[in-house]
Amino acid sequence: MPTTEDIYDQLRQVFDPEIPVNIVDLGLIYTVAMEDTTAKITMTLTSQSCPEARTIPEVMKRRVNSIEGVEETDIQIVWEPQWGPHLISEEGRKVLGIGGEDE
Repeated sequence: MPTTEDIYDQLRQVFDPEIPVNIVDLGLIYTVAMEDTTAKITMTLTSQSCPEARTIPEVMKRRVNSIEGVEETDIQIVWEPQWGPHLISEEGRKVLGIGGEDE
């Protein structure tokens, strides 16, 4: 059975074309779980008017569905909690050249 880490590994290969940081390090993924053969992902986008709102989930589904044992990927986009730069990982901050919250 696939693990949540298997799913995260695939999600780290998905990028917003306008931002050189993967969606995991960007802080867009809130939860990942496996239920039987379905990967369930709760996520957000950087804004409700994100031009990639259709593309990113489709790329995510293709990547996650490529994992042996995953037959379906269910993605729920939520707006609470609201995304903000504070959700970007340390690695993502390095790529973007931004400091920590206290800088």
